[in-house]
Amino acid sequence: MNVTRKRSFILYFIIAAFIGCLGFFLFEYFTSASSWATNPVNKLATAQAGSDSTGRVYDRNGVLLAYSQNGERLYNSDKEIRCSMLHAVGDTEGNISTGVQTAMRSRLTGYNLITGLGTPFGLKTTGDVTLTLDSSLNKTAYELMNGQKGAAMIYNWKTGEILSMVSNPGFDPQNPPQDIGTNAAYDGAYVNKVLSGALTPGSIFKIITTVAASENMPDLDSQSFHCDGSEVIGGSPITCTEVHGDQNFQQALANSCNIAFAHLSINLGANTMTKTAEQLGFNKSFEVDGIPTAKSSFDVSSASENQLGWSGVGQYTDTVNPCHMARILGAIANGGNAVTPHFIKTSGLPDLIGNSGESMMSSTIADRVKAYLRWNVQNYYGDKMFPAGMQVCAKTGTAELGENKQNNGWMVGFSQNDSTPYAFVVVVENTSQYGYQSAGRVASGLMQAATNLKK
Repeated sequence: MNVTRKRSFILYFIIAAFIGCLGFFLFEYFTSASSWATNPVNKLATAQAGSDSTGRVYDRNGVLLAYSQNGERLYNSDKEIRCSMLHAVGDTEGNISTGVQTAMRSRLTGYNLITGLGTPFGLKTTGDVTLTLDSSLNKTAYELMNGQKGAAMIYNWKTGEILSMVSNPGFDPQNPPQDIGTNAAYDGAYVNKVLSGALTPGSIFKIITTVAASENMPDLDSQSFHCDGSEVIGGSPITCTEVHGDQNFQQALANSCNIAFAHLSINLGANTMTKTAEQLGFNKSFEVDGIPTAKSSFDVSSASENQLGWSGVGQYTDTVNPCHMARILGAIANGGNAVTPHFIKTSGLPDLIGNSGESMMSSTIADRVKAYLRWNVQNYYGDKMFPAGMQVCAKTGTAELGENKQNNGWMVGFSQNDSTPYAFVVVVENTSQYGYQSAGRVASGLMQAATNLKK
């Protein structure tokens, strides 16, 4: 009797294990089969990518960006368009995971759960993909970057449509370099820095400190800050680019005074600074068309007083993802609500009217920060830097990387004019210039070109 009972138990265990494994397999099959089948390491998938039945990729205006002909995957005839659109379109080999040729490979190749990649040609239902990007604007951004490493992005803060997205370094997908794996000039060429980069922000992080101060310091606008160019705080110096003397908060932000913002960060405290940063999306990722972005990071859990001061300036261990920063700027422009960016065009209402988005701050705080950033442009950068009527609000930054490295130059901002609802982020890496000079030149040219966008 005991033997029968043991055998029954073993049989039931085997059946339960079989059913569990079968369930797990079916779950993985339905959720991941397309990724397995269309992975570039699959020789059939690689061959399929060049087959004449593979879908086409277009920009927002119907410009053909990628297509297949005579068994080859081909790209736009303009080399600069090919290079500028590389990280959005992707490469034939699938090395660029954020490109639609990898991220949407199953749609382009006509994969389905029943027949996989083996659907007969006459029955294959491949799909073309249309992007929200304007290839002409992307080409302009690429030319303005002039081969410098970095990233540039413009998106519509009302609808979420990304209109331009360029990352350097890159390469020509029609003629990939043979030495891409050994030549240092191509380090990071497979990475879309707009979506997957996390870079030291420097003074553009002062926007986050401004939000924290605006929310938690009722007397902020009546405070006075004194700057002698350097001050010992927490036992070590906080340095500034120049002597600013006495200044109010609005002037301190426009002057990008490190000493003023170090004091603000320390007075707000680590908990409040962390709460505001995380409220604005730091320390977590979000998705752009199903592609997870790199996390922006703010961690002062073990910071000294001096390090907390530097963190509020955008140094210490702070990092920012460019797309995330654009989303924050979009939220400020949009009354506190952040519309998530996307670069794959849909046929639904979101592309036409946008959506309310995620609330990052109250409309009162958003309007207040917007006024500070507008004052920056009017009184420091100059409205002549941007097209007339755009009413641009902006902040520059120069991130010091140390270890004998040069700087990251940043400029971020947005047009508050509802007829040109564009937010922009530009970062130029390894530059000896300030952000206003390096990234500012690119941002200015890019916003000028954006006036020619087709609605």
